[in-house]
Amino acid sequence: MKMSRLFWGWLLMCIGCSVMPNSPSALTTHETLTLSATQTAIPTLTPVPPPIPVGQQDVWKLVFRDEFDGTVLDISKWRTCYWWDWNNQGCTNSGNHELEWYQPDEVLMDSGNLRLRAQRRSVVASDGNSYPFTSGMISSGRSREDPVSNGFVFQYGYVEMKAKLPSGRGLWPAFWMLPAGDESKPEVDIMEVLSDAPNTVHMTLHYPLGNGDVGRAKNIWVGPDLSTDWHTFALDWQPNRMVWYIDGIERWSYSDTMYIPNQPMYLLMNLAVGGDWPGAPDSTTMFPSYYDIDYIRVWKHD
Repeated sequence: MKMSRLFWGWLLMCIGCSVMPNSPSALTTHETLTLSATQTAIPTLTPVPPPIPVGQQDVWKLVFRDEFDGTVLDISKWRTCYWWDWNNQGCTNSGNHELEWYQPDEVLMDSGNLRLRAQRRSVVASDGNSYPFTSGMISSGRSREDPVSNGFVFQYGYVEMKAKLPSGRGLWPAFWMLPAGDESKPEVDIMEVLSDAPNTVHMTLHYPLGNGDVGRAKNIWVGPDLSTDWHTFALDWQPNRMVWYIDGIERWSYSDTMYIPNQPMYLLMNLAVGGDWPGAPDSTTMFPSYYDIDYIRVWKHD
């Protein structure tokens, strides 16, 4: 009996001492929550501001962008042919007697860039003609299948592209705008390069005249070889002035308000092959060739 009492007394004493006042399990609920919150605190992240045009200081509001970071082209933003696409099977610009037939599989996404590829690839096209090359293009305008929707169009603003251009005779990369309807004029060429002279940029405004003819204002800028590195090409389009920029520096401006476009327009980027202006590729032209685009962005004044 005595031994039994001693045993139970010892057992009760050990139970009472099993939780020490300063042990973690003896902390109050408040103290436990405080420690837990301290251990899992998440640092405050500073929001990344939206990009602004290269070299510009005005206040701009970003209204359209594609960084081409995905694995497939965003078809909610882009079409892979002109709106007169032949039954969704490809297209070309026959008015220039170009040698390519634009195909969706020549529009590639690779490592955060859009690549418009041109290949020596003979096809019998849906317009009944044979073409010795295929190439890629994208347009933010409407499609033949959806004549009601205009896609992405804008009237006045700042549009910018970052790109690396191909080199080689007969290649003709362009960055340009057309009216939202079916008209072919006015046409704004933000950048055109004949790739046998990859250091020369052609900047042009084509505008309709009252007698049915077409007028033209143009400037040429000569710089570095644009096929060896990335460069930005931009246009600030306002009601009273249009300014062309390369790498954030003004290269040309136009201010005749009679001919500055005043209707919504859409964007096009294409890699033409051959035609009346550049001529046909020759034995020195490398295929496949690529017109690489890092991003397209459009802003309006905030």
